[in-house]
Amino acid sequence: MEKSDLLKNVGKRIQNLRLSKGLSQVDLVGKIEGDIDTTNISRIESGRTNPTIHTLYRISQALEVPLEELVKLDPTTK
Repeated sequence: MEKSDLLKNVGKRIQNLRLSKGLSQVDLVGKIEGDIDTTNISRIESGRTNPTIHTLYRISQALEVPLEELVKLDPTTK
C-alpha cells in the first residue's frame, strides 16, 4: 500500500467515526486534549498530512475508540 493511500484510509476512518458520533470538526477539536486546530483535522481527514502517533492517540481518546480503530485496515484494501 502506498503511503498516500494509507493516509487517506486513516483519514477516512477518522472522518467516518467522527460523523457517526454526530461531531463536527470543531466539536472534535474541542474534545482533543492539547493544541490542535480544525485545519489540522481537515488535513488529517483528507490524507494530506501524516499525523504523529500521539496525535492519533489524542483523536482516538476524543472519539472514545481504541487507537487500533483509527488505523484498522479494510482486508480488501491492498
